[in-house]
Amino acid sequence: MKVARFHAPGDIRVEDADEPVAGPGELRIRVRNCSTCGTDAKILKHGHHHIRPPRVMGHEIAGEVIDGTDGWAPGDRVQVIAAIPCGTCGECRRGRMTVCPNQESMGYHYDGGFAEYMVVPAKVLAVDGVNRIPDGVGFAEASVAEPLACALNGQELARVGEGDDVVVMGSGPIGCLHVRLARSRGAARVFLVDVNAGRLEAAAALVRPDAAVHGGSESAGDAVEQVLKLTEGRGADVVITAAASGAAQEQALRMAARQGRISFFGGLPKDDPIIRCDSNLVHYRELTIVGANGSSPAHNARALELIAGGEVPVADLITHRLPLPEVLDGIDIVSRGEAIKVTVEP
Repeated sequence: MKVARFHAPGDIRVEDADEPVAGPGELRIRVRNCSTCGTDAKILKHGHHHIRPPRVMGHEIAGEVIDGTDGWAPGDRVQVIAAIPCGTCGECRRGRMTVCPNQESMGYHYDGGFAEYMVVPAKVLAVDGVNRIPDGVGFAEASVAEPLACALNGQELARVGEGDDVVVMGSGPIGCLHVRLARSRGAARVFLVDVNAGRLEAAAALVRPDAAVHGGSESAGDAVEQVLKLTEGRGADVVITAAASGAAQEQALRMAARQGRISFFGGLPKDDPIIRCDSNLVHYRELTIVGANGSSPAHNARALELIAGGEVPVADLITHRLPLPEVLDGIDIVSRGEAIKVTVEP
């Protein structure tokens, strides 16, 4: 079979491999779709401290069971979690699986979905990390449940709800999912911000925010000024920084309304993680700043329900479908910001 393996930064190879064999308590699946994300582009460029090469990449996985174990049968259509909590530590026992200190990941610690066939480890099944794909949901759509689950975790932590004015900073695939998810949670208005005018225009044409704010437009003022105008000077109830940008995080503090909630959803580069925080804004406006770290197995299950029920459509966000031999082209498209969502179909 064909797989896409990471060997070193700048060195991902599509190569031949033996078909894997499932052990006790494991599932072997035929991968039907494994979508790409910005993390894949970062791994290609910089590697990752959790990856011990050679490693088959890919963590947004949907496929069909080939060899079953208890409760699963050949032909079952499944979506697989990316982040694997241990299920037994103090955080997991408290229901805080997203911050499990023993967390592992598909495509990092275990071979992932850029392959024709793959094995789902027993520890994934032990934490209910394999979900049945609902009828009417395609494999490609199901693969997008993983990033949607991450967005769901972030919006739950930021308490996005009825009547909120929500700003999403970053118009990549995660930003688009945040726009649609915020609407499904009852937001009154959703504004989409980006410094890349072309990417913003393309994303806004699909997800239809109430306003698209070009953060790099000198004629219109900076993003903070534009958001304040759109909210009659009040600011946004929730600001989600769906971009790896310290500048966006600093702007989020300034555009939040009194008692606003700010989600630092996108992590910053490891060599530049420090921002300037006006703590008086936090103090006097009673702001809440929350992080967001991946998703839990339960978030993945709920994300599939949102897709199946039509609350968060994702099919039109999949702008590119590529065969496995073209996975590097897909990652390059993601790196250039020329797609909303790229999915690989082994």
